[in-house]
Amino acid sequence: MSTAPLDSRLERRRHPSSTPASRERFAHPSERVFASLLDLYGIAWAYEPIEFPLRWSEEGDPSAGFRPDFWLPEQACFIELTTAEQRLVTRKNAKVRRMRELYPEIDVQVVYQRDYVALAERHRLSVSEVKAA
Repeated sequence: MSTAPLDSRLERRRHPSSTPASRERFAHPSERVFASLLDLYGIAWAYEPIEFPLRWSEEGDPSAGFRPDFWLPEQACFIELTTAEQRLVTRKNAKVRRMRELYPEIDVQVVYQRDYVALAERHRLSVSEVKAA
């Protein structure tokens, strides 16, 4: 029998649904799955922590922006998920290109549907509900 306090023994056996991903409000189910995978591997993340202005009005106010889905501070990298079919991601790709033009010092990576599906399937996670998004 362990001599560790009950709380510490329960902490080690905590179900994955009680990880930080379960407490975050995500815009799409695929983001929750991705966050759970980051948690599984102990990768620190923040969800949509900042919006980058991409266009400005004549008055100098931001008129368009881009908010990547995840910030991975230990990797100094932003991640944008797109679970839409490849032919439907043109608009998102344009935003990523614009961000890279304006902020070349910031690393932003896109995880496309095929890569997301492969990752989820590798972990035996259901992705049927997120493929159409």
